[in-house]
Amino acid sequence: MAEQSNSLKQLALQKFKKNFWGVFCFVYIIIVGLVSVFAYVLAPDNSQYANQMHLAIHSKKPGFSVNMLTIPSEINVKQNVFDKLFFGKMNASTEVPISNYKIENENLFYTEYTSDGLLGSEKKLDLNVFPDKSIEDFIEDKTFLLGTDKYGRDLLSRVLVGARISFFIGFVAVFISLVIGIFMGSLAGYFGGKVDAAIMWIINVTWSIPTLLLVIAITLALGKGFWQVFIAVGLTMWVEVARVVRGQIISVKEMQYVTAAKALGYNHFRIITKHILPNIMAPVIVISAANFASAILIESGLSFLGIGAQPPMSSWGAMIKDHYNYIILGKPYLAVIPGLCIMSLVMAFMLIGNAFRDALDVKA
Repeated sequence: MAEQSNSLKQLALQKFKKNFWGVFCFVYIIIVGLVSVFAYVLAPDNSQYANQMHLAIHSKKPGFSVNMLTIPSEINVKQNVFDKLFFGKMNASTEVPISNYKIENENLFYTEYTSDGLLGSEKKLDLNVFPDKSIEDFIEDKTFLLGTDKYGRDLLSRVLVGARISFFIGFVAVFISLVIGIFMGSLAGYFGGKVDAAIMWIINVTWSIPTLLLVIAITLALGKGFWQVFIAVGLTMWVEVARVVRGQIISVKEMQYVTAAKALGYNHFRIITKHILPNIMAPVIVISAANFASAILIESGLSFLGIGAQPPMSSWGAMIKDHYNYIILGKPYLAVIPGLCIMSLVMAFMLIGNAFRDALDVKA
């Protein structure tokens, strides 16, 4: 039996490897996952939430460059390496875009950057604020590869940090939906009768409520925030898993291996977990991949409505909300770039779900 199980796994793996789009999407999802985990290592702006604002250089096109003066702060911020790596750098320094500068009489004179050919104000700064009175490490030519948003923040950094919310909401929401859905679906399908009727009533009532409205209600009840959205999305997606698990268990609970397990005196918990669930996980895996995509879209919609991730936290949906009006103002990339990120990640999960379906299809 073990050899047959292993051979079926190998056959499914071989079929999956032959699916070009499935493998491509799997690699793409892994890359997005690594980017979301190490976003602050890859982002040019590694401050918390990539939230360094420079209003003087707002809405600049991709490839824009400017001299950036960093003015050190006397505040000593203590932060460990782990915190910097995964949650960004707590930056107390001030960054100022400048057009030119000069040093005279132990003072730094610099002209602030302004757009549209206007002359910026000239300011003076004592060199004593810099270590060893040297400004070499505090003035650099900074390039914004994807330009800046309407607040002058680095768009590339915001996109990289925003991937964290869109990616991890899929994991948390799918995990919650699997735990609740498999439990409820197993009880309904295995025991039937009044248990099945009661659980199906709960499923139908939950199913009848529009998903977005239910998520909004749960979010408002739990409060606005990061984890609240994750939990709210997960609590609305379990019904699909429960219906699939229930239907699969009803179709296999009368098969010979289940009858043999009952004859041997195994308890209901062992029969469900050891004998039934391992044989019906193929459709559950497929619907989980689809739920990943649905969770990303729901979170994006909530952020667009303003009840998802809250500022200054970066989210692809919130970025579209902030810049959708720029589509008709000649700078559509501010909304199109995060929109393409959402579209590509959702499509990757949908295609990998199709690949799993084909690979786990025993009849084929």
